Amino acid sequence: MKAKTTKSAVLADSEGVDAYMQKLDHPLKDVLEVLRKIILSVDGELGEHVKWNAPSFLYIGEMGPFDPKEYKRYVIVSNVFQKDCIRLVFPSGAWINDTSGLLSGGYEDGRRLAFFHNMEEVAAKEEALKNAVKTWLAILDK
Repeated sequence: MKAKTTKSAVLADSEGVDAYMQKLDHPLKDVLEVLRKIILSVDGELGEHVKWNAPSFLYIGEMGPFDPKEYKRYVIVSNVFQKDCIRLVFPSGAWINDTSGLLSGGYEDGRRLAFFHNMEEVAAKEEALKNAVKTWLAILDK
């Protein structure tokens, strides 16, 4: 008899992200690694996996049914396309009332971005990043 797999185990793939990070050739790889640790430290029901060719962070706890095109589980999708910064994309960042200046952009689809160019910015924006994640988890329709 096959063991039952929990939904969170299926959604999260930290080993896959570890493998991705080992192969990643990016000048700000260390910045992404620290951001990864910060984001995952916010809540035990956050997980990670590789989506859209970069580490993505999602809520792995129980949720009611929803349209998967709404990407409700996704808190942050990282973007490493540019070599001068790590972009963190909050797919529903418009729902977060960010007064810190962390999130920028007025995208019609509701996404907002946070940019990190160096470790100093990570340190300066760490609390705002944690607060944005906590706010998203608090308003998430679970």
